[in-house]
Amino acid sequence: MHNNVKKLALVSAVAAAAWASQASAGGYQINEQSVSGQGYGHAGRSSNVNDATIVFGNPAGMSFLDRAQITAGGTYLNPKTKISNVEASRTLDSGVALGGAPNGVQVPVGAIPGTNEGDMVPGTLVPFAFYAHPVNERLAFGFGVYAPFGSKTDYEKNFQGRYFGDYTEVTVMTAQPTVSYRFNDQWSVGVGVTYNKVDGELRRQLPSGPAFSAATDIDSRVEGDDEAWGYNLGVIYQPVPETTFGLTYRSKVDYTLEGSFAATDPFGNVVRSDPNASLDLTTPETVNFSVTQQMSDRLKLMFGTSWVRWSQFDEIRVTGTVGDVITQETQDYTNAWAFATGGEYQLTPELALRAGLTLDYTPTSDEHRSVRIPSDDRRIFSIGAGWTPIPDLTLDVAYSYLTERGTHVEQQRRDLLASAATGGAAVGGANYAADYKNEAHGFGAQLTYRF
Repeated sequence: MHNNVKKLALVSAVAAAAWASQASAGGYQINEQSVSGQGYGHAGRSSNVNDATIVFGNPAGMSFLDRAQITAGGTYLNPKTKISNVEASRTLDSGVALGGAPNGVQVPVGAIPGTNEGDMVPGTLVPFAFYAHPVNERLAFGFGVYAPFGSKTDYEKNFQGRYFGDYTEVTVMTAQPTVSYRFNDQWSVGVGVTYNKVDGELRRQLPSGPAFSAATDIDSRVEGDDEAWGYNLGVIYQPVPETTFGLTYRSKVDYTLEGSFAATDPFGNVVRSDPNASLDLTTPETVNFSVTQQMSDRLKLMFGTSWVRWSQFDEIRVTGTVGDVITQETQDYTNAWAFATGGEYQLTPELALRAGLTLDYTPTSDEHRSVRIPSDDRRIFSIGAGWTPIPDLTLDVAYSYLTERGTHVEQQRRDLLASAATGGAAVGGANYAADYKNEAHGFGAQLTYRF
């Protein structure tokens, strides 16, 4: 039972960490590093130099700022999920079901007791802070602290899919020193070094008997963390003052997550534990291109596209204490694209109005989708405004509505209820299938002060 429980926990850890650490498309995307950019759907992320958040959007853009400034704020994300058309059943070795020894054949024995309340993603505040300092007309330095990726799902205790995952929390925090240099009126380049710290906690339940009762389930959880370095590169080309092209490259980041595992019964007794387990995880590189066009003194339009090299994530490989392969699963991701368009209208010298639309495509297939991150292709509608009551101060606010295409999750296991009493044989299994419909509301606010 020890090996089976450890496999369950660590496979969950890899899958969730992979999603949460680089959820550029699919999953619950964290794209909130700029509220001014949120207002126009981040369409001009690499080309529109608006405030110090350009440290993240494109490091080359800092040298286009006319003076030092600090921007800080955050976006509150409020997701909602509906679960329908649920089928959740359990299986049992037919020999054991008849009161005999295991014979290796599992048969259906009824439904898994439980509920499907949905809304398993709690509201979360995503903060950020950036500082940009032009040294002269060509050279600029900057620094940013932000949360680029993260995920959290927390199902109810009696969730029918609890044997595939009932709690996931992974957070990545990044600190980024940055420098940019402007060669002339047309060209600027920039580079940022990123220090990334990932923390995660993942849980699933294991049945302790043929009844599959939540009251007697064993709580299986793994916790781990790691630190890793990456980098960003950016270039801006402005052929004429009204037109700006921006290109940003964000490197892959290599993690080796190390953590501990424990399985605990309902009375608080540790059934099994392992202080050492590890996995190598490489999150893919990202390329963002955007263009900003000043149409008139008041109106500018933006278009952007992002590409994520998810095709390099083709398997999950987890190793144990002595380097043995615990699991190796094919993922077969495909490269993912996102497209955005938006605009900004300067209604008065003090007030700017914004709007944008984003289309974000998932790299996953129905075959590999799980209850931990049950997401699909998404559309994001955004509006926003920027108010500058005095030249040194700007307050930006934004609202986004995200709706995902309805998706289907279908999972099964055949490795449950293994114990010394069964000779180590897995005599139980679980099936879970359901339709998910996800949406989210994002409320953002940020403050920029210029020195």
